Amino acid sequence: MEGSLTARDRVGIQDFVLLDAYTSESAVLDNLRKRFNENLIYVSLSPTQSRGITYAAHLYPSAVLLNLYIALPFSYALADNVYRTMLTETNNHFILISGESGAGKTEASKKILQFYAVSCPSTKLLDNVRDRLLLSNPVLEAFGNAKTLKNDNSSRFGKYMDIQFDHMGGAVGGHILSYLLEKSRVVHQNHGERSFHIFYQLVEGGEEDLLRWLGLERNCQRYSYLVQGECAKVSSVNDKSDWKTVRKALSVIEFSESNIESLFAIIASVLHLGNVTFVADSQGYATLNNSPEIHWLSKLLGIPAQVIQVGLTHRKIEARSEEVLSPFTVDQAVYAKDALAKAIYGRTFTWLVNELNESLANKDSSRKTVIGLLDIYGFEVFSVNSFEQFCINYCNEKLQQLFIQLTLKSEQEEYEMEGIEWESVPYFNNKIICDLVEEKFKGIISVLDEECLRPGEATDMTFLEKLEEKMGGHAHFIKHKLADQKTRKTLERGDFRLLHYAGEVTYSVVGFLDKNNDLLYRNIKEVSSKNAIVKHCFPSTEPDSKKRPETVATQFKSSLVGLTEILMSKEPWYVRCMKPNEGKQPGLFDDVLVRHQVKYLGLMEHLRVRRAGFAYRRRYEIFLQRYKPLCPDTWPNWKGTAAEGVECLVKHLGYKPDEYKMGRTKIFIRHPRTLFATEDAFEVCKHELATRIQAKYKGYRVKGDYMRQRQAATKIETCWRGMKARREREKRAWAVKVIKRFIKGFMTRNQPACVDNTDYLAFVRQNYLTRLKENLPKTVVDKNTWLTPPPIMQEASQMLRKLYTRHMVRRYVQGIMTERKAQLQIKGLTSSIFKGTKENYPHSVGIPFVDTRISKGDLVLQCDYLFEALTKLCLVANKHNFIKVVQGSVKFDIQPGREGFVDFKSGQETMIYRAKNGHLMVVSMKLKTVWPFNSQNEQIHFLNYY
Repeated sequence: MEGSLTARDRVGIQDFVLLDAYTSESAVLDNLRKRFNENLIYVSLSPTQSRGITYAAHLYPSAVLLNLYIALPFSYALADNVYRTMLTETNNHFILISGESGAGKTEASKKILQFYAVSCPSTKLLDNVRDRLLLSNPVLEAFGNAKTLKNDNSSRFGKYMDIQFDHMGGAVGGHILSYLLEKSRVVHQNHGERSFHIFYQLVEGGEEDLLRWLGLERNCQRYSYLVQGECAKVSSVNDKSDWKTVRKALSVIEFSESNIESLFAIIASVLHLGNVTFVADSQGYATLNNSPEIHWLSKLLGIPAQVIQVGLTHRKIEARSEEVLSPFTVDQAVYAKDALAKAIYGRTFTWLVNELNESLANKDSSRKTVIGLLDIYGFEVFSVNSFEQFCINYCNEKLQQLFIQLTLKSEQEEYEMEGIEWESVPYFNNKIICDLVEEKFKGIISVLDEECLRPGEATDMTFLEKLEEKMGGHAHFIKHKLADQKTRKTLERGDFRLLHYAGEVTYSVVGFLDKNNDLLYRNIKEVSSKNAIVKHCFPSTEPDSKKRPETVATQFKSSLVGLTEILMSKEPWYVRCMKPNEGKQPGLFDDVLVRHQVKYLGLMEHLRVRRAGFAYRRRYEIFLQRYKPLCPDTWPNWKGTAAEGVECLVKHLGYKPDEYKMGRTKIFIRHPRTLFATEDAFEVCKHELATRIQAKYKGYRVKGDYMRQRQAATKIETCWRGMKARREREKRAWAVKVIKRFIKGFMTRNQPACVDNTDYLAFVRQNYLTRLKENLPKTVVDKNTWLTPPPIMQEASQMLRKLYTRHMVRRYVQGIMTERKAQLQIKGLTSSIFKGTKENYPHSVGIPFVDTRISKGDLVLQCDYLFEALTKLCLVANKHNFIKVVQGSVKFDIQPGREGFVDFKSGQETMIYRAKNGHLMVVSMKLKTVWPFNSQNEQIHFLNYY
């Protein structure tokens, strides 16, 4: 808490007791506004402030670990502190959750209950109890909550729940007390409001079979009791989903199926009862006009239809020893119908609470400690305030009186325990207002009961006149007739005004007597029902009692007395709920509304009581632990007792004797400014301490980092060297295996493939193919470039050579032009004629033929291009076999019968002469050049012999 004082100018002060201007409402309001704007939780939050609720929900696990002096005082931290104190001191406690309607009391109650469900020890049995405790909430909300103008989920009854814990802190049971259910809401709702949630949940979410069995339709507009507020649908309420939750809860709490059916039958019967209408007969008496509704009422309540008809239209009157049925007028019949609906629902709610208590009851008789949760209506001020608001505000007056008493008692006991003199505390005692309401024979409740019970024609106005007669001089009671002229303008003649501790409230007396009587005619009580719940709620012995039942106000007064006794026996804790605005908008702070809540929550009175003596108190150990750096003698460690250390510390700080007191275990500081000055000095000192601590810590961290890095480096070096050595060893082992395999493979290379030479032969193949790829022949005629293959590759090499040769030939053929192709075809013809017949033919192969060199029709006597010329002749004559090549000599006919011979040979020079044998000798010079680089000359001489 002390740590939050540093930013107090910006975010306000967490503990309002430490405000300097604690008597000023404006100062309290300004502090609340600061904390609201910073989204800091102080007491509790309205459900409209959803972001705050979410914030708290995420923090509750940490709240278990933190003390309330350290953690923020949201609901979880308070619940945790109550729980720890209960376990430590083994005594009983209660948490009072207060605030006006819509401020978030129900939500705060559920969050605290959820906290205990999570934080308590867990076993199978305890989990079962926990689930029942948690699921009792949605059941009670369904039957006891409703939408009002201020709150979509307003509790229309007061609830006190005891959570029982064993010696280990496990939740082992619970008990619920309910107070003043607003039964009138069943039959009437103001505009913009709804009846209890369960009616809408049943109609909207009920299964089709169930609705058919109950005689209901899935339309709220069909039922008179549900449409008076003209607000059957609410955007923030999901009736279908809530119906499923209620059904599940009833199953977990172990309601029997028969009881669940009877319960829903009663709810449906109330809706059918609301649709019953009456008409006046010729004599002006009421008669029923809804036979279908009577049929469903008879079926669902287990009562004969005739009995219901008589009960709704007649009243049984006892005259001496005789009983007479007196018929109702239409107005009386409507009153009787509404009274029956309220009675059925109210008693069913009481039965429901009792059933929940049986389910939550702890069967172990050993001693238990208890934490109570009181979630009760807040102070209510509406435009029209009736009997319900009167009772609710009376309850708040009683609780305010109790708060002040408990706070004074707690303060006084603490002072006495610490040995500090107690000083009387001036405060407003609202006992005068409580006596005005509840004093015997003189209070408002007594006057109201007297009017309800007296014979004669008692009305609301006669009750108001009696109040004027008995309360006329009371300082806190104002009536139209007794008020001054200015006040009369704000009061109707049927109103009276009470000056509550929280402010003035004007009440309208209309309906006070009827609501206080809450009578149910005798003949209606006497009916015998087959419905188990109705039979239990209306026992057969009740009509036999001649004693008039207590009025509602008297019952409520008695229940408050019992509640006060329960609370006085326990240690109190408080959760104050406030809503920031009426529009249910997050982030909007309404000063007027918050100021009003500050007043009626009694915060100002509570602050006055707490600040009457000393504003701040803290145990010596905690105070010394926080502020010991401010004194050289106590820093860093104090050797003596904590009390002596605090005494030394405050003397060093210069506290004056009237500013503080030393108790037995705590130091008490009178003024907040003294604590603020101490906290400011500590804030300055923290910076110096932080610098020194940082220097030491940085040195420690650096040294630690260096040592860790050194150790890490050594480990890394060791690991790296080991890894390198292992890798080297693995490489060598691998190399040895490979070398062995290759040696064996080389030695067995000429043997058939086996395990020993497989790898070597694969290497040989790969090596040969790799070298062959780099040394392939460039031309087709290159016959010598092909690499010599190893023996294993002989066959593959031949196949590859053929394939590659064909590949080169194909590439060569694909690249030949048309002209070149014609040349080759001529060369092919020449080859077919002269290849192998002429010695010098090979030398002409490389010489290309030229078309323009030999003309068609020439007579050739001598030609330098013999083969070309002869081939040309063949082409011209189109006779490829026209040329005949002979060796040595040519025989021809000179004249018939006369032959001639021409002989051919090679010599040193070219010549022609007549040989000795008479033949013509042709000598051709022999060529010395080699084909294909030089051309060849061929000569042919044609000689004529005559």
